[in-house]
Amino acid sequence: MKHYHIISRFAIYILSVVLIIFGVFHFLYPRDLLVYVPLSLVGGITWAYIVGSAFILVGLSFLTNQFVKITSYLLVVMLIIFIVTIHLPNYLNAGDKEMRQMALINILKDTAIAGFALHIAAGAHHQHLHFEEND
Repeated sequence: MKHYHIISRFAIYILSVVLIIFGVFHFLYPRDLLVYVPLSLVGGITWAYIVGSAFILVGLSFLTNQFVKITSYLLVVMLIIFIVTIHLPNYLNAGDKEMRQMALINILKDTAIAGFALHIAAGAHHQHLHFEEND
């Protein structure tokens, strides 16, 4: 059982590093990400910084094993919002085959990360966010 725990923690550390890199990318290249912000959303480039901060904070949460359950659930909500408001419309409205493929890849990537985050939240029994008594 100890072996499983080590591998599980290593997988969480890998996700943490990936999330932190995503966050840093949002700070280094916010203008490249501005095209993904819906025009109806007020704030423009500020959203790239907010999302970058969120990715970094979730990554740090996973690395330090603090607030894991709540940050996992918040990450899932954020990724579902991305899928529904950005990636799915891009997939449905893309005229170019390559843009459609990129949108589909982003849908699958965010879905996979959300699934992993849900798995992490389910395993964070020591965190104090319980929805059921037997959780």
